[in-house]
Amino acid sequence: MINRLLVLLLYINIGEYMNKEDILSVDQDQDLIFPIINGKVSMAINRMMYRNFRKEGLDITPEQWTVLAFLWREDGVTQQTLCNSTFKDKPSMTRLIDNLTKQNLVYRNASTTDRRSNYVYLTDLGKSIKDKANKAVYETMNSALAGIDEDGLKQVRFLLASVFGNIQDALNG
Repeated sequence: MINRLLVLLLYINIGEYMNKEDILSVDQDQDLIFPIINGKVSMAINRMMYRNFRKEGLDITPEQWTVLAFLWREDGVTQQTLCNSTFKDKPSMTRLIDNLTKQNLVYRNASTTDRRSNYVYLTDLGKSIKDKANKAVYETMNSALAGIDEDGLKQVRFLLASVFGNIQDALNG
């Protein structure tokens, strides 16, 4: 199971440099697993997502989309909630929200009960781009997951959740 996932991830990540036969003959050891887990898949998906946003006429980044996607599900949350849900630190989130504010996609309101907290809300423009942005993300994920059946997706979800859980446990323990 792990070998099949690694071959898939290798194919996705280094497919432009190696042909499929080369990838299938490579030993799956930690020297290959680490770069995959360390962000090569994420970087490739982000590049494609960025391109697809542009195709839809949107001037947003994949990082900004993660904030907008959370707000489309739950508008009017604190910056800290956004940090926690997107795994961003406070300075990065502040920068993201500043840029989204400049683009008139979100606005901040200070909390009436805690001066240290700001609530973030979608503007009408921020709400209006949801369908186009989601279309771009859908197209990206369709391309990224092409040829992977439901069982393969379940295996990927399980393995990535396990890796993420192991890292969280190690950091917290």
